[in-house]
Amino acid sequence: MDFNLTEEQLMIQQAARDFAQTELLPGVIERDNEQKFPYEQVKKMGELGFLGMMVDPKYGGAGMDSVSYVLAMEEIAKVDASAAVVMSVNNSLVCAGLEKYASEEQKQKYLVPLAKGEVIGAFCLSEPEAGSDATSQKTTAIDMGDHYLLNGTKNWITNGGNAQYYIVIAQTDVEKKHKGINAFIVEKGWDGFVVGKKEDKLGIRGSDTHSLMFTDVKVPKENRIGEDGFGFNFAMAVLNGGRIGIASQALGIASGAYELSLKYAKERKAFRTEIINHQAIAFKLADMHVNITAARMLCYKAAAEKDAGLDISESGAMAKLYASQVAMDTTIEAVQIHGGYGYVKEYHVERMMRDAKITQIYEGTSEIQKIVISRSIAKK
Repeated sequence: MDFNLTEEQLMIQQAARDFAQTELLPGVIERDNEQKFPYEQVKKMGELGFLGMMVDPKYGGAGMDSVSYVLAMEEIAKVDASAAVVMSVNNSLVCAGLEKYASEEQKQKYLVPLAKGEVIGAFCLSEPEAGSDATSQKTTAIDMGDHYLLNGTKNWITNGGNAQYYIVIAQTDVEKKHKGINAFIVEKGWDGFVVGKKEDKLGIRGSDTHSLMFTDVKVPKENRIGEDGFGFNFAMAVLNGGRIGIASQALGIASGAYELSLKYAKERKAFRTEIINHQAIAFKLADMHVNITAARMLCYKAAAEKDAGLDISESGAMAKLYASQVAMDTTIEAVQIHGGYGYVKEYHVERMMRDAKITQIYEGTSEIQKIVISRSIAKK
């Protein structure tokens, strides 16, 4: 396996790093405090091609590979995990799903503006009683001939208030169970579609998370993605790719906290020397470095397998499972290394610790990732 990044990949990594430092870092604490969506920053991310990174240029995307996507995600998440999750959802869940499975008409109408970053999208699977269980959808889409009638509620929807287009998973035929599930493209502003309250979250407070309510929303037949009954397979395939995005976000949070901790440890003195010279601190940093490097390799592996057209259900789940745990462990230790300073907002690591927790929850909890991995290895 070649561990060397190409010149183009290094350029993308540097561009993302520069953007994060110049555009995202200023105001990141304020956005967290005020739960302020990074409107201007997301707009600039679109202009730079970060919202449609892997989409073919003929559909308005940047045409980059998945490894480049991981590199950019890590750099963005190092500074602002809220901006990173907006980027992740638009790339991994919305654009990727549309490019692979949507009709040509749907791509021209919806994928092009999404890939260009002119608008952002949302992926609507979770429900009050279903969570990430795609087989237990209560939201229904009844076939009315030339359209579907959509009714139900979706919870925990990232970009819920700021998206223009929504991919909604709904049950069309209960008798067929998972084979009766479909995926639909829904536009903001349609009659009967209401965006609920914004959630007051522990972390990623700059991103907007909402409940969505659908009451007799008329969805044109041409807005169904794929053949009738394809929704479950669509959701599973999209989530496989989405795990790479969340793993990369977790990796970025961890590496950002590590870099801040290393810098602090080289400057802060205690007992007449820099604290990095004390084994209690040095060993924490060593563990951070090893674990982050391992998480990065898992992310690269999953991305490389995706680019090769291989099944990434196992590698994606492994990357997300491990990277999210590393993010949580690393940020906790980062606060500890900073001592009292780590407990105040000015030093960033307390925010990173709060942001890290969600990476263990969304796109399927750690337990769900273990189910995916165990089923995969049982087949070998």
